[in-house]
Amino acid sequence: MKKVAVIMGSDSDLPVVEKAFGVFKEFGVPFEVHVFSAHRTPEEAREFTVHAKENGFGVLIAAAGKAAHLAGAIAAGTVLPVIGIPVKSSTLDGLDALLSTVQMPSGIPVATVAIDGAQNAALLAVQILAVEDGELTRKLLSSRKTAAEKVLAKNREITEKYRL
Repeated sequence: MKKVAVIMGSDSDLPVVEKAFGVFKEFGVPFEVHVFSAHRTPEEAREFTVHAKENGFGVLIAAAGKAAHLAGAIAAGTVLPVIGIPVKSSTLDGLDALLSTVQMPSGIPVATVAIDGAQNAALLAVQILAVEDGELTRKLLSSRKTAAEKVLAKNREITEKYRL
């Protein structure tokens, strides 16, 4: 199975991206975590990205706040799918990061999840890997079924509680 790389622009992004780790563990997807800055360590970020496919990665996730150029910088160096997580900052509540992540130029796509949306980024990475992995597909379907059952159980509880 291919690995997923989770790359943060700063270790201050760790509380956000940690939410992805449980998803990978739940589905048995191997992952690595790195800190590379698009601005402070551009050579190291590019070196990692250029060799990601040959190093066994199938999806790259890039989390960054403020100017949030990391996902675009990562995407520029690979043809692997890149998922951007805009991280909420104290200045503009993450809107700056969202716009920087989602507004990629034509030819350099970055899939972008919600501000601080690490769990959905991880699930999207798992779905991408599941395209070629039947067991992973079965795990995803089972997880969706369990989630639906939980919602329906809550519906029954609420309906019964407020029945006239």
